[in-house]
Amino acid sequence: MPTTSPDATEALAAALTPVIEVRNVTAGYVTGVNILNSCSLIANQGELIGIIGPNGAGKSTLLKAIFGLVKVRSGEVLLNGDDITGLKANKLVSQGVGFVPQTNNVFPTLTIKENLEMGLFQKPKGIKERLEFVIEIFPELGKRLTQRAGSLSGGERQMVAMSRALMMGPHILLLDEPSAGLSPVRQDEAFLRVKEINKAGVTTIMVEQNARRCLQICDRGYVLDQGTDAYTGTGRELLKDPKVISLYLGTLGEE
Repeated sequence: MPTTSPDATEALAAALTPVIEVRNVTAGYVTGVNILNSCSLIANQGELIGIIGPNGAGKSTLLKAIFGLVKVRSGEVLLNGDDITGLKANKLVSQGVGFVPQTNNVFPTLTIKENLEMGLFQKPKGIKERLEFVIEIFPELGKRLTQRAGSLSGGERQMVAMSRALMMGPHILLLDEPSAGLSPVRQDEAFLRVKEINKAGVTTIMVEQNARRCLQICDRGYVLDQGTDAYTGTGRELLKDPKVISLYLGTLGEE
């Protein structure tokens, strides 16, 4: 796998415990058409991983392949060393995998509290403890639990979606474009929340179009191109890599 700094990146990975391993995954939506082509990724315990790349590179498809929403044709996905390739989403949630899609990520007719309760439907007895946990990260929600999710702004809906995914206490959280469609101020808030979630002990994999901002906050990053991992390294390494700057950050990392 190409890397910007093989020795440093491999040493970092070896010192940590893998939570998710994607090994040479090929996947797609339509028979005979692959979106991912032998794509690999590792997210170690406690890491914040950023995935960037041009439109159509397979970033969101990679998250969906991990979460069992896209058929994996070859390769495998491991969770804490166990093969979870192709498992149904409800099984993955029960095993500690949370997923926040980019769109249609809340139940608009339900209140904020009801949305959060839906995130814990598999373990309803833990509602009080988990509510306290997510409200500590998203205190704004605690003041508006009875408000309908459909009346919220895009940024507020994103907070509800992330909070609902956290209700099950996931080992790993998959975020698909958390800043998409938000104003610059709301984008900054979204990135701060992602960082707070990660600091709370949740290993996080984030797909982002705001490449520069993503690399600024992530521990390690992957650059996808044509369905495969073209470059990887720490966020700082990728921000300074001449090839990444010329090919991707010039168009994807504008502030």
